[in-house]
Amino acid sequence: MSETSRIAFGGRRAVPPNNSNAAEDDLPTLELQGVVPRGVNLQEFLNVTSIHLFKERWDTNKVDHHTDKYENNKLIVRRGQSFYIQIDFNRPYDPRRDLFRVEYVIGRYPQENKGTYIPVPIVSELQSGKWGAKIVMREDRSVRLSVQSSPECIVGKFRMYVAVWTPYGIIRTSRNPETDTYILFNPWCEDDAVYLDNEKEREEYVLNDIGVIFYGEVNDIKTRSWSYGQFEDGILDTCLYVMDRAQMDLSGRGNPIKVSRVGSAMVNAKDDEGVLVGSWDNIYAYGVPPSAWTGSVDILLEYQSSENPVRYGQCWVFAGVFNTFLRCLGIPARIVTNYFSAHDNDANLQMDIFLEEDGNVNSKLTKDSVWNYHCWNEAWMTRPDLPVGFGGWQAVDSTPQENSDGMYRCGPASVQAIKHGHVCFQFDAPFVFAEVNSDLIYITAKKDGTHVVENVDATHIGKLIVTKQIGGDGMMDITDTYKFQEGQEEERLALETALMYGAKKPLNTEGVMKSRSKVDMDFEVENAVLGKDLKLTITFRNNSHNHYTITAYLSANITFYTGVSKAEFKKETFDVTLEPLSFKKEAVLIQAGEYMGQLLEQASLHFFVTARINETRDVLAKQKSTVLTIPKLIIKVRGAQVVGSDMIVTVEFTNPLKETLRNVWIHLDGPGITRPMRKMFREIRPNSTVQWEEVCRPWVSGPRKLIASMSSDSLRHVYGELDVQIQRRPSM
Repeated sequence: MSETSRIAFGGRRAVPPNNSNAAEDDLPTLELQGVVPRGVNLQEFLNVTSIHLFKERWDTNKVDHHTDKYENNKLIVRRGQSFYIQIDFNRPYDPRRDLFRVEYVIGRYPQENKGTYIPVPIVSELQSGKWGAKIVMREDRSVRLSVQSSPECIVGKFRMYVAVWTPYGIIRTSRNPETDTYILFNPWCEDDAVYLDNEKEREEYVLNDIGVIFYGEVNDIKTRSWSYGQFEDGILDTCLYVMDRAQMDLSGRGNPIKVSRVGSAMVNAKDDEGVLVGSWDNIYAYGVPPSAWTGSVDILLEYQSSENPVRYGQCWVFAGVFNTFLRCLGIPARIVTNYFSAHDNDANLQMDIFLEEDGNVNSKLTKDSVWNYHCWNEAWMTRPDLPVGFGGWQAVDSTPQENSDGMYRCGPASVQAIKHGHVCFQFDAPFVFAEVNSDLIYITAKKDGTHVVENVDATHIGKLIVTKQIGGDGMMDITDTYKFQEGQEEERLALETALMYGAKKPLNTEGVMKSRSKVDMDFEVENAVLGKDLKLTITFRNNSHNHYTITAYLSANITFYTGVSKAEFKKETFDVTLEPLSFKKEAVLIQAGEYMGQLLEQASLHFFVTARINETRDVLAKQKSTVLTIPKLIIKVRGAQVVGSDMIVTVEFTNPLKETLRNVWIHLDGPGITRPMRKMFREIRPNSTVQWEEVCRPWVSGPRKLIASMSSDSLRHVYGELDVQIQRRPSM
């Protein structure tokens, strides 16, 4: 190495960091020990003439390793499991006098002790957990090997060489991109850190390329399909590129804990030029609105081709792309949705809502926000860095919310540790614990500067945590994997454990609610359709023998799904008189014209009702959100639904609003049926219908899905989907 390059590393290391899978340095084709005597022809020794990797989609290597779905003509195998290669020589191989071995190399500065240079010895029997190559067939000039990788091997794209020993040194095959081999995590291998022992779960969490994301509001759960597309052309290379962009050292890329943590930082663009720029302000100039994406493929391919972050994402888009990244590399992963998710900057288990003395919300003092829902991911892995019992599902979140060790990332945090309050274990467990366990605390800010706790709602946050069911599109409730039921002894113990390990709860709210049972208040919002009026009904119930008068206040707001208010579109104050042991209902009409002009991305209305009992000065408070029902896109198919045959897909939309929609983009996607595509319509007038037809030629058989989305200047989050059964091409 030259003197100048040594100086560049400041005396700290002998070689530069090896942090790029794409960078390479060729191994020499000849490594001679001294001078070759005159008259000796190295070509007379054993020489490799060709190498066969059995890398076609139907070959046993790809079928046995569950990699036959990847749109990639290179060999793709999973670590810890044997695969076959065949080497052809210039003459028959003689084990008594010929010595050769296979070598795998990754990155630019390969070192055996870092796992970036792997010499694979020829062995008589393969040993579990170790690299080795066993000769399984010798025929004429060919040798067939069963090669087994280590279950802890680096995950990435390796270059392959065959080295032959001679008395004068090593003869090595020259660099051949056709023999490049991808090695992935292996949930089918018991020795792999991501091993999952249930075949149906492996099919769902590793091999399923279409998912369902739950959003909306806990009393009005909405669903949309998402195309993960982890097997699509170019996606595997892009996932490796994401780790290269993070400058992640290659030696750490066999550890799913490190890979998932780097992924959670890199899927968002904050502080590291990662994949997606987040935007929650309803302004999406120079980019695609988050609701318009139908899957991850467009986003990832654009990131690699432009080498710049893609605009824009919100939590479900970050989670969708992150799920693609994890499943593509072989880490079992799923998206979870937490309804009423606490975003609390201090992770102090308290969401403080400050009220004025008259019951209005004090927006200056109220800093915490409750998201209607929040999506993150779970990745399956062992946690040898934690005590026994904390492996399994780990919460990982790529939405940029809070800084973790200097970067916007979150996890992996053991879901089991969160449930039991062991928030001392890395990474970011206190933040996730607060997202699902915080109390909602209503505090009156008095004019003299004092604060009085009026009301504590211990059941609002983390009301419901769900994911897609295995093998179907339905919903699976996983709330009990994150928390014990409110009021159980175990729940109290988990909270005390979390407090002991440093989770903060500044106010002692025990007993605050004990005397609050004279009057109950609740309200219901009827199912609301976009562009139509809706009714809100408030019920007051007097449980005592006393006569009460109540002053109530309603505030109706347009909110982002993150709970942040954009605008108050209605406020109303009214007085209620309650006779002893009676109840009274108050109805409030919300007219479409009051909210339509200011609607945001997800058409979410938030209602806040506070009431003061004049005789006791007690304050009652309740808040609820409703998501307006939005019209759907209709997808139709005609023609033969067969691999390799043309079929016509039609997307249709009718504008139900009284206003013209402008700058309308319709996106269409369907893994295995069509690449993602989009079409623009300048305007759609009220009650008029637009149609878009495309000819598609499916290349994957089995149950598939077509997914469409629509966005415009004034209406977004319009979706449609269609299940289709694609038949195999008939054999001739």
